Amino acid sequence: MTDTNLDDLPECEAHDPHPQKPRIQIPAHACDTHAHVCGPRSLFPLVANRLYNPPQAPLHEFRHMLDTLGIERAVLVQPSVYGTDNSAMLEALAQDPVRLRAVAVVPFDVDTQRVRELHALGVRGVRCNIVDLKDGKGQLPMEGLRRLAATIAPLGWHIEFLMHVNEFPDLAQQLGDLPVQLVFGHLGYVPTQLGFGAGFEGLVELARAGRALIKLTAPYRLTTEASPYPSVHPVATRLLQEVPQSLMWGSDWPHVFIKSAMPNDGDLFNLFLDWLGTPELLQSILVDNPARLYGYP
Repeated sequence: MTDTNLDDLPECEAHDPHPQKPRIQIPAHACDTHAHVCGPRSLFPLVANRLYNPPQAPLHEFRHMLDTLGIERAVLVQPSVYGTDNSAMLEALAQDPVRLRAVAVVPFDVDTQRVRELHALGVRGVRCNIVDLKDGKGQLPMEGLRRLAATIAPLGWHIEFLMHVNEFPDLAQQLGDLPVQLVFGHLGYVPTQLGFGAGFEGLVELARAGRALIKLTAPYRLTTEASPYPSVHPVATRLLQEVPQSLMWGSDWPHVFIKSAMPNDGDLFNLFLDWLGTPELLQSILVDNPARLYGYP
């Protein structure tokens, strides 16, 4: 069900159109593993049960950001505002099939033929979002996830979760037997004031066992602090120290539904460099891990 009524929901701020260049030269074939394209609303209707009205964020502006930072590859992730209608994302994917890959949202009972069609278009995974919802928020639909995992496993796809891992103290037990690679957004998405709990430890356990990859994305979603979001630094540092082989980076462009000041994408990348400390892991985080997961040559 779609809805053209925009009046009763928050209108998201537009992204900063003038990204700064990063302070280092980024490795060849670097990948931004987390971004969204939005609009135009006249072509791509929004679902009625969304939580916000997204900004207009067209592909050419995203590519300008990538080019400014020096990033060759990128992964578009289906935002909640479109539900299971991936049309806006697929249109963008068709315009740049060499550079782009995608993570779609599909029904749990999607058939194998549709999955193969999406694979041919550049989709390499599916997203399970249990945060940006009016109904079912904070609930893992395990029966549906098992059915979906069985369908996508033959193509080597993964399931990406947008969830607060702290809400699931038995995370490793709940998800560890799914027959696909797992990916978690926003450093596990634990509000920094809650510290490290059982759910976060489960995330680290999954990553250490090679079952999960974690995206170093969107520090502004973990805290109410202003940039450079100092309370997020210990979280990133711990992941970099304990599971460096299981990390990827993403911009989270165009930073939809952000509660703090709109960041500059060059500044966000430099913050990632601050977390890293030394450039030794840049190749694996920016190039090697994304290339394997998303099927880049």
